[in-house]
Amino acid sequence: MKFIRSASSLFSGLVLLAGSVYALPVNAAQEAPSSSQTGQLTAPSDQTTQDARDQPLRDADALIKDGNPAAAYTLLKPLEFERSGEIRFDYLFGIAALDSGHADKATLAFERVLTMDPNFAGARLDMARAYYQLGDLLRAKTEFETVLGQNPPELAKATIQKYLDAIASHEQAQKNRISAYVEGVAGHDSNIANSSTQTFTFAANSPWGGLLPGNQLPPGTQLTGVYEGINTGGEVSHSLDANWGVYAGADLRQHGNMIQTAYDTISTDGRVGVTYSREQNVYKLSLSLGQLYTANSMRRDSLGVSGEWQHAFSPANQMSTFIQYAQNRASGLVSPFPAPPMKPTDARIEGNTDQVVAGAGWVHIMTGGRHALFGSIYAGNELDVAPVISPGLPNGGRTDGKKHFEGLRIGGQAAIAEQLDVIASTGLQSASYSKLNPMGMTNRSEKLYDLTVAANWHPDKLWTIKPQIAFSRKHSNISLYSFDRTDVSLTVRRDFK
Repeated sequence: MKFIRSASSLFSGLVLLAGSVYALPVNAAQEAPSSSQTGQLTAPSDQTTQDARDQPLRDADALIKDGNPAAAYTLLKPLEFERSGEIRFDYLFGIAALDSGHADKATLAFERVLTMDPNFAGARLDMARAYYQLGDLLRAKTEFETVLGQNPPELAKATIQKYLDAIASHEQAQKNRISAYVEGVAGHDSNIANSSTQTFTFAANSPWGGLLPGNQLPPGTQLTGVYEGINTGGEVSHSLDANWGVYAGADLRQHGNMIQTAYDTISTDGRVGVTYSREQNVYKLSLSLGQLYTANSMRRDSLGVSGEWQHAFSPANQMSTFIQYAQNRASGLVSPFPAPPMKPTDARIEGNTDQVVAGAGWVHIMTGGRHALFGSIYAGNELDVAPVISPGLPNGGRTDGKKHFEGLRIGGQAAIAEQLDVIASTGLQSASYSKLNPMGMTNRSEKLYDLTVAANWHPDKLWTIKPQIAFSRKHSNISLYSFDRTDVSLTVRRDFK
């Protein structure tokens, strides 16, 4: 990025000179026909009003030409809400934002200009500069090449070629990229095992009937406690050419409980993949592997393959779709609980599954570039495929059989200060099962709700401090599987790039 900023400073003066060839006039006297041209007199009051409206644009234009874009940006920023959609205003505001270090704001202003006038080469040239400053070299290259195709003046051509040469040089230097992170987590979990605290009564015709006094399971006990964790990981990527790339990464996560140590876990995850980028599209195909180890000697292995397509409709709107297939296989201790009957926590390890999930998401960057909205929907099936013998399941498999689920998530992110942003999201997932549950003698169905609120504070560009609170509630027609949970945590992360 240091290289990009240096190159941008070197060429910005030339681009401004070239861009001025395309710039719209900002003086109202240049745009408005004279009374001699129209044959009509202009009312003095109307002329006064128009002059007052154009004055901020003339002042901003003068400030930019005098080399003071920051003052021009300060002058025009309060008018953005009122005058967004005026080509003259948006173009001047975009230049002032770009040359005063607000490239994200500039892209939105130039986008509004190009929406109204797609052939405005000056705005497209400055849009390319904004992408360049943001480090989005692929889009910058596309915009520069589009302007070249419009046969600009020779000075503009020479400047654009210098940018394209700088992009090519940077792409060559960035063929290999390495990133890594390490983070520490501490928190409090109100329901470590997702236990239900409701009394459960067996169905009259349940095979478990009569085994316990009153034909009931007593209310469960929520296991609460403080936990800590240390996570680390990294990724290496290599660009094969302008479109193709490959990557590989791995993560190691440790989760330990201060008191409920039976629920301590260590997990490892790895991934390799290939990417293909063209214009506004990015395609990814990846293979993932993982292992989870618990303190009670259970191990779960996972193997998955996924495909993803991302499409940027504009700087403000991006869509993604994905499909994933994963296998999960458990081994070791089936359940840490005596039987009969099994407890709800057995659901996490009582069978091996194959899972297919597909979904789509959308991200919208709001005007100003400091706030974003996002949403996603998904659906899938989870097949019970391999026998794991456990009490009540002499033939193995999962008690409730095949699971079908679908869900949605919506949320937003807002930058409330230069180094602080907040994130909130909420989700709903519903699921239904194919087999008759032998305890409730009905097909199990459930809904899971969650709400997460977090903040990211960046005291430095490589450090992040993240406080978070997450609420979740599952409601099931078999009360044994219902629960509430609150998780409060603090994460401190250091990135290496």
